[in-house]
Amino acid sequence: MRYLLLTCLILPALHSQPVVAELDRKDWLLKQTLGPASLTGGLFSAGLGTWRDRPVEYDTQWKGFGQRYGMRLTGVATQNVIEAGLGAALDEDPRYKKASGGFKARLASTLKQTVMVQRTDGTYGPAYARYAAISGGNFLSNTWRPDSEATVSGAISRTGYGFLGRLAGNAFAEFGGEAWRRLRKK
Repeated sequence: MRYLLLTCLILPALHSQPVVAELDRKDWLLKQTLGPASLTGGLFSAGLGTWRDRPVEYDTQWKGFGQRYGMRLTGVATQNVIEAGLGAALDEDPRYKKASGGFKARLASTLKQTVMVQRTDGTYGPAYARYAAISGGNFLSNTWRPDSEATVSGAISRTGYGFLGRLAGNAFAEFGGEAWRRLRKK
């Protein structure tokens, strides 16, 4: 059943063109899942989980770290497939657009684009595909998570962290390059 669901969600992503060209949507999906920012985020997430020994079913050695890293990656991949597929059907552009202006305007843009996306006419509206992807992906992942994490409260908690992760990714996209240039000058 879950393969049917994933197939129904990814096919529109591969054949859509209204807001994001077909190649761009595929590239977005791959970059969001396997790009440097996502893979680095997985290192921190798995490291923190290993340090805290959560979930307890995995050990606190390299094997447990690898299991946690893989678990996070499957969750992120599931969410991105859902967002790309459903977003294609809803004409949502999931990409972050850098803002102009001062710090406050740019910070406001990172917050706004965490929960809103650009539409075909250039206006912003609620990111319905993102809402479904982050929440639905976390509840769906309960089917393959260890028992201690496969709970409603665990999925709700991961959903909150998913939106915080998106916010952090937006902030990095907005300010990361500038921060790196400043650090290199010092």
